[in-house]
Amino acid sequence: MRAIWKDTVIAESDDTVVVEGNHYFPTAAVRPEVLRISDTLTTCPWKGVASYYSIEVDGEVNTDAAWYYLDPLPAAEQIRGRMAFWKGVDVTP
Repeated sequence: MRAIWKDTVIAESDDTVVVEGNHYFPTAAVRPEVLRISDTLTTCPWKGVASYYSIEVDGEVNTDAAWYYLDPLPAAEQIRGRMAFWKGVDVTP
């Protein structure tokens, strides 16, 4: 699977976990140079607290376009150490 934004591959892996229709990529498969830390936090009742990154490519920023669960609840343990994308990031095989 690949996560692409602005014709730039953000993440690529054959090892994704699909939860609620979202592909969670191993963090090591994500290009760290395009990530910008965000202060945004949200809570899912069964996954826990999600933290976010914005993505920057060629000076353009996609705010809060990537999220992860640093310490997921037990029901979501399979996404520990993984990141998912939205907000126009295409995730395709």
